[in-house]
Amino acid sequence: MRILSGIQPSGALHIGNYFGAIRQYIALQEENDAFYFVANYHALTSVRDAARLREYTFHVIADLLALGLNPDRACLFVQSDVPETTELAWLLTTVTPMGWLEKCVSYKDKVSQGLPADHGLFAYPILQAADILLYDADKVPVGQDQKQHLEITRDVAERFNNTYGPVFKLPEPYILSQVAVVPGLDGRKMSKSYDNTIEIFDEPKTIEKKVKRIVTDSTPVEEPKNPETCNLFQLFKLFAPAGEIAEVEQRYRAGGIGYGEVKKRLATLIADYFAEPRRRRADLLADPVKIEEVRRAAADKARRTARIVLDRARNACGVG
Repeated sequence: MRILSGIQPSGALHIGNYFGAIRQYIALQEENDAFYFVANYHALTSVRDAARLREYTFHVIADLLALGLNPDRACLFVQSDVPETTELAWLLTTVTPMGWLEKCVSYKDKVSQGLPADHGLFAYPILQAADILLYDADKVPVGQDQKQHLEITRDVAERFNNTYGPVFKLPEPYILSQVAVVPGLDGRKMSKSYDNTIEIFDEPKTIEKKVKRIVTDSTPVEEPKNPETCNLFQLFKLFAPAGEIAEVEQRYRAGGIGYGEVKKRLATLIADYFAEPRRRRADLLADPVKIEEVRRAAADKARRTARIVLDRARNACGVG
């Protein structure tokens, strides 16, 4: 089964990225034909600095390799290294009704957050459809809240197929049932746009400082606390072993544990959890040639695969 997914190089990866997607990517590469890409074309809707975009792209490759993506098992490539992507996006654009794009939740949400309503943001779902359809993907890992993105891809593919004949495979969602919604330091969903993140490769001292900033209520140490509504405890559960989670939960409900104690332990758990990936990342960054070799080899494989699908589409609509 072919799996396809991408991640934007819009800043340093954080633990929300890891538990929301990357952990699943690593698991899925074991028994599937996995294609994962660094979506630098998509990042242009928010990153408008060439040097920063190149740096972010390079670091995302290094980060994913350090976290366990195996280039011998998964094709880890950069979106812009496959120019077939933008050509297919144009072919798809010619059959996509404006109304479909106007209804996209992600577009309306980002405009409501104050982002400029440029064409790149508006047409984002078409480029995303090209990303998926170009590799004959069977499954696309998504959370429940991301299903609309794939539905648009399927709608566009069906409209193209109805117009020109059977060109595209219709991908199915691979629902990530164990995806954790990771709270940020302020209690909202962890996101770079909220500046509330703990980065995967932060140094232990930085992790400790950030964990101290996690917002909690003012319940005294001796009073009972509700673990189900405590953002600190939700983060703690991601890293602590089962026995320790049960013990801390019991102490929450009984009273007698302070948030400071939990924060101190959480900082240690996070630093230890990513200690080995931090070491691997340091080795990779010391040998950038190796990262470039992985990137070139993956680009070659991705382009060979993409060309087959693009040629089908070009021939079907008469520009081949």
